[in-house]
Amino acid sequence: MSPLPATIPALVRTRVRAAVRRPARLTPEETAGRALTLRLVSLLLQYPDAELTSARPELTTVVEALSATPGAEHLARFTDWFAAQEPAALERHYVEMFDLRRKSSLYLTYYLHGDTRRRGMALLTLNQQYRAAGWSTDGGELPDHLPVVLEFAALAGPGGGEAPLRRHRRGLELIHHALTGSGSPYRHVLAALLSLLPPPTEADRAAVARLVAEGPPNEEVGLDPYGAYGEGEFAPPAAFVPPMPAPPTRVPLTPTSRPEGSR
Repeated sequence: MSPLPATIPALVRTRVRAAVRRPARLTPEETAGRALTLRLVSLLLQYPDAELTSARPELTTVVEALSATPGAEHLARFTDWFAAQEPAALERHYVEMFDLRRKSSLYLTYYLHGDTRRRGMALLTLNQQYRAAGWSTDGGELPDHLPVVLEFAALAGPGGGEAPLRRHRRGLELIHHALTGSGSPYRHVLAALLSLLPPPTEADRAAVARLVAEGPPNEEVGLDPYGAYGEGEFAPPAAFVPPMPAPPTRVPLTPTSRPEGSR
């Protein structure tokens, strides 16, 4: 495609480029399939308690019934592994990947704002966005916890509902990078999610490389001390780590079920 003529005003050229990048409108069937995929990813990224592990046959059936997409293929690879593991092994692996390795922590604002006051404002902004859409986390988990963000995206739709995912694309890339480096099958769940988002830009890739090398921003003033989590790892301040796990978010376990309108 040839460049636009220089005589076209810059504002018009910008708007034309934005229109070219805008994705096509989804059909109702595509929107429903996308919402189901987001809710499955949300569910599979939660702690594998007894209720979740007992539902593995139903989860496998739901994933197998998804339309053929790259995301569905990634989820199928994960559920194949998930269904074959002992529950205790699943619990240990989850804790190791998401609780003890902060480069694969599921709290998204940490990757963007690190140990700074801006993170608190980002959490507040997310809560306000949820409330404006008529949705509440009920105080069970921080609003930036990835399963919570995914549930909101599924319920609110591809536009504003998925905006927090697009805003935290670089953090999602870092989580995927860390899981891939660890050889964790959870990398397939992150890959399924990333397949729904626009491709990363060169700036995104450069920012992720910096995060891998340096970690997020740091601001020591006013923060509680916290310890290291292993060589090359970084930890968010204790003030932002909830003491209890969130109640699990559930999704329909049969292809014919329809998502509930609330958590």
